[in-house]
Amino acid sequence: MQFNNEVEAVDALHQSFKNIKAEIGKVVIGQDEIIKSVLIAIFSNGHCLLVGVPGLAKTLLVQTVSNVLDLDFNRIQFTPDLMPSDIIGAEILGEDRHFKFIKGPIFSNIILADEINRTPPKTQAALLEAMQEKAVTAAGHTHILPQPFFVLATQNPIEQEGTYPLPEAQLDRFMFNIQLNYPAFADELTIVKNTTSNREVKLEKIIGAKEIQYFQKLIRNIPVTDNVLEYAVKLAAKTRPNTALASETINNYVSWGAGPRASQFLVLGAKCHAAISGKYAPDIEDVQAVAEPILRHRIVRNYRAEAEGLSIEQIIKDLF
Repeated sequence: MQFNNEVEAVDALHQSFKNIKAEIGKVVIGQDEIIKSVLIAIFSNGHCLLVGVPGLAKTLLVQTVSNVLDLDFNRIQFTPDLMPSDIIGAEILGEDRHFKFIKGPIFSNIILADEINRTPPKTQAALLEAMQEKAVTAAGHTHILPQPFFVLATQNPIEQEGTYPLPEAQLDRFMFNIQLNYPAFADELTIVKNTTSNREVKLEKIIGAKEIQYFQKLIRNIPVTDNVLEYAVKLAAKTRPNTALASETINNYVSWGAGPRASQFLVLGAKCHAAISGKYAPDIEDVQAVAEPILRHRIVRNYRAEAEGLSIEQIIKDLF
């Protein structure tokens, strides 16, 4: 993709975002903010954790995104007996008496890690290197993953028996923790009408891997003013109890706050949110627009907050 300047490039990203969102909206009904968050994560080169009860189109959303973006897609169903080699691949002895590496399903552009909390920590950890380094190591050899690369994981919040909660180190590698809620009544009517008939939807492929990588670089080149940068870093710092910027609410109800990765994602997310909104630089409102899904899984409430029923969302709103 070639543009005369970054203003034209941002305009192209803004238009591409509208086209992609409209195309996904043909299949995924009533989840506009969720679609927006997933696309922000993709253009920011981040990963997403989708949390919601069964039947809210989490899997359908990921499949539709991969179709519209013309990217390779693999779905991994996480189960208690899944092994790391089932994800990254393994070396086998070939007919020529030499070992060769057989690639696992992780070698794709978009990975749907379905019900990621259903598998033991050993297997969950197989995703750590892939998510952070965009590469995997097997038998002492490093294998680079195809680019762009995104992990979109799903998690069921209501059935916790027999699950393995994700450790904080792995949660921190997700840019967004996106909460899906039940659709509005009118949206559910449309969903039921569309899915109980012979209606077929043909999706157009809007952009591909090269365009996504171009826009990812564009996002990083978008300028950000010092006051917006300072606001993002202070917002993350305010979540840390017993520090200079911590409020009384944080000191009383939070046992652990967000780390520096949150500050980085707040700035990147704000840049992307500005660009897809047709703006050429982010402001404080753009930081606030992406703050909740970025901070939600990086703030750990203490027992007092749980006992008093204080939610993470209420704590985040108090920061503003």
